[in-house]
Amino acid sequence: MGRRGAPELYRAPFPLYTVSVPRADLVVTAGGGGASKTGISNGVHFLRLERVTGSLSATLVHSHDTETRATMNMAVAGDILAVGQDATCHILRFQEEKEKPAGKKAGKKEDTCEAEVAKYASNPSVKKTEARKRKTGNKMAGDASGCLRNETAEMVVESLHVVHTDFSTDALQKTVRFDLKHSFLVTGGVDGFIRVWEIVTVGRDFKCCVWKNDQLVTGLCWNENMPHIADKMYRYQACRFGKVEDGDDAFRLYTVQIPHKRERKPLLCYISKWDGKNFLPLLTRDCGNEVISAMSISDLGTFIGLGTVTGSVAIYIAFSLQQVYYVKETHGIVVTDLAFLPDEGPTKEMTGENEAALLSVAVDSRCKLHLVPSRHMFPIWVVLLLCGLIIVLTIVLLQHLFPGLL
Repeated sequence: MGRRGAPELYRAPFPLYTVSVPRADLVVTAGGGGASKTGISNGVHFLRLERVTGSLSATLVHSHDTETRATMNMAVAGDILAVGQDATCHILRFQEEKEKPAGKKAGKKEDTCEAEVAKYASNPSVKKTEARKRKTGNKMAGDASGCLRNETAEMVVESLHVVHTDFSTDALQKTVRFDLKHSFLVTGGVDGFIRVWEIVTVGRDFKCCVWKNDQLVTGLCWNENMPHIADKMYRYQACRFGKVEDGDDAFRLYTVQIPHKRERKPLLCYISKWDGKNFLPLLTRDCGNEVISAMSISDLGTFIGLGTVTGSVAIYIAFSLQQVYYVKETHGIVVTDLAFLPDEGPTKEMTGENEAALLSVAVDSRCKLHLVPSRHMFPIWVVLLLCGLIIVLTIVLLQHLFPGLL
């Protein structure tokens, strides 16, 4: 696929640093300009994902203002968001209000408006953004005073808790994740500390470590069978666990290794697959010489998404680490985060005939859509029939060339 071949799904008024997909029809993306007084806002945007005339489109349904804090990383668990802002992690709950009944008498408009104002004024932790007009299906009613009555569902975002997660001089939370059961929250920052229960961590110290509670279980060495690569020639950039397709409670670990130093001739980057129980290396392949900046695994563990510092996006088959999709410099600037749409359930209506859908965001404020078309497979009976025909033709050919052979 050529340069800038991926369609643009959404453009925000600020740089985008992170994206998540809580469910098939909802996308959450966030970023901002930080505390600098440049006029660039900070926020978390909730997007409604819809299929319109055969194509996916995203419409802004709610904008949550984060004041002077830019959101740099995010994790989702049901209706809970954990967002990293500076040296803190903010825990937010979001929910959609039910549609308000239509047909209210005109004389009750002012009472309705006053009730809404009182409701949210009494709870300062709940921030409600004025409803924005959607491209389709968003009907607003109001009066000359400017009091609007929204007849569609609205998003309400509630701030639950704030925790300090980094205590260094230049404090910054670098990552946040929930575990699979959504029971634990894990954060890591530039101070070098990870508040964890059991996890795999990577860092700029050339190490990839497996932990259980506060005990080091093992360290991984991706290049032990690659003697031409020195130990401190590459560093780990990202690690993710992924399910094994059609496997019960089985997992694989995937890591990305990038060159530690820039060379005049760009070095290759590598992606590795590990056994999720004994952490033995299973497969390593190069993934080009564009430095990897972001990584994502699909829910069922079928695909791996990679973004680069030059704005390119690629998708690989997790089983073989074979590349099936690539768009060069679709963003033109560093890709900051990636998120797959869920692999099953209602998502199939969103992705249509495509096998996978990946969202990418970048500092250029754009959210782009990447689709992997379904691979057409021959039915098993066709394959068996072709094998039988090949065998018969081989026998006939041998009989013709060597009459006494058979």
